[in-house]
Amino acid sequence: GSPTLLKQASERIEQKNTSIDMTNGYVYILQDTKGGYYIGSTDNVDRRLKQHLTGHTHTTRRMLSLRLVFVQRYNSLKTARSIEARLKKLKRKDYVARIVSDGFIKISSP
Repeated sequence: GSPTLLKQASERIEQKNTSIDMTNGYVYILQDTKGGYYIGSTDNVDRRLKQHLTGHTHTTRRMLSLRLVFVQRYNSLKTARSIEARLKKLKRKDYVARIVSDGFIKISSP
């Protein structure tokens, strides 16, 4: 009957929403106790943070007591990766600190 159709439609919508969420990308910034920053991008911030904290990421292994200080969502991982690359090219700690204090990235998407 109709309850089954409603359930199937609901499941399809949930699957669609999940796939939409999977396309989001995030730029994130980690900071260590010495004030050093690490800029990264991912489609799953929780998973990526766990990877950093458990030593799976070569670049952040040397950094002590990492903490997540910033996250910004983008409509796609491709856009997030592009923004990440542009930020890394700047190589300016003062600009990264400003992003963290302002709470957003001012660089526009390509």
